[in-house]
Amino acid sequence: MGGVSRRAFAVAALSAFTMAPRASAAPDPSAAPLPAPGPAAEPSARGAVTGMRGMWLATVANRDWPSRAGLRAGEQRAELVGLLDAAVRHGLNTVIFQVRPTADALWPSAHEPWSEYLSGSQGRDPGWDPLGTAVREAHARGLELHAWFNPYRVATHDDPGRLVPTHPVRRNPGWVVPYGGKLYYNPGLPEVRAFVQDAMMDAVQKYEVDGVHFDDYFYPYPVAGQSFDDGGTYSTFGGGFSTLAAWRRDNIDLLVRETAARVRTVRPSARFGISPFGVWRNAATDAQGSDTRAGVQTYDDLHADTRKWVREGWIDYIVPQLYWNVGLEAADYAKLIPWWAEVAKDSRTQLYVGEALYKAGDPAQPAAWQDPAELSRHLTLAGRYPEVRGHVFFSAKEVAEDRIGAMARVSADHYGKPAGASHRRGHGPVPAGLSRTRPAGPS
Repeated sequence: MGGVSRRAFAVAALSAFTMAPRASAAPDPSAAPLPAPGPAAEPSARGAVTGMRGMWLATVANRDWPSRAGLRAGEQRAELVGLLDAAVRHGLNTVIFQVRPTADALWPSAHEPWSEYLSGSQGRDPGWDPLGTAVREAHARGLELHAWFNPYRVATHDDPGRLVPTHPVRRNPGWVVPYGGKLYYNPGLPEVRAFVQDAMMDAVQKYEVDGVHFDDYFYPYPVAGQSFDDGGTYSTFGGGFSTLAAWRRDNIDLLVRETAARVRTVRPSARFGISPFGVWRNAATDAQGSDTRAGVQTYDDLHADTRKWVREGWIDYIVPQLYWNVGLEAADYAKLIPWWAEVAKDSRTQLYVGEALYKAGDPAQPAAWQDPAELSRHLTLAGRYPEVRGHVFFSAKEVAEDRIGAMARVSADHYGKPAGASHRRGHGPVPAGLSRTRPAGPS
């Protein structure tokens, strides 16, 4: 699993348990009781599971693609096409392609440098256009292509001097905060929020992407013994907010609302979705929270009020990363599915579920993940809730390799007929409250 991927893969998926008691042995998922089913969903013309059948394609630290930096353009393109073909082979209909992993670009950007994960050197032109190629090749295969952006991560190291001289951080050193050995844009600065949106919208305007996608990075995941140094920014811009945490949550709310509005303006056919860490708050913290004991809570630790975004209808879809097996004591998949279904109920936001394909067959994982049927059971369980409109698998490398046949089992059990793009249902009315002004009082 070497290298850095998204936080849920590299850090957060583990931190959900490190601060909670563990069971003495991994429970048998086949013996774990399933929750009572909800109303039956309408049968799908494409198989047992309706809607989204997606995979993430991660590029940070060459996690999924390209296999290493510095490959020739033709080799990179061949690998990319191979991953798209793997998606089709397993009956998927959507690829979520990471095109801005670390304040950089996998397209010729007017705002940020070419990604080092292509050539091996930040800013070096790779000699081709990966995003443009991905859009064309995905559409040629009947796949949707969602452009995946990380808004605030700048680098997986903490030395601004290693960034190319033309990098926005070199020109605006006050925009960046070092934390936990990495660099982040400061979400509390209005000029940063405007800039990262401009950088992302550059791609959305240029390419016929079917979606705009954020992952689970907002404020960074907590690092023991360290604090994110934005106290001065809070003093300048936090008037009217009683706490630093409330102000931080408002900063992220503004990013989400403003991005949603801009996507609808720049490319009305595209949908805007977010894949947060799977626990909003534990019930021990908040009565509205889930029956979990996760060590990370997005509301408190990442300052991302994911439940609010769904209930207010600010986003078109949400993909909580439910990267845990059925029956896990600290964060049971079977308990989180009905919780998220209730959050999405009667909202305009569609609910898909993020699935931990990368754990299947990994010898470091509990016994449940050595069973090729674990993920298929997830889809069976989720199918009992009509609010669940599909699933997204992390990630492309595992879809292609299918280490123990878990993906093949999902496809055989649930994707028996060809996938289509008919999971798209349009935006519906633009919800109220998408203004760009900061609320007068605390959130």
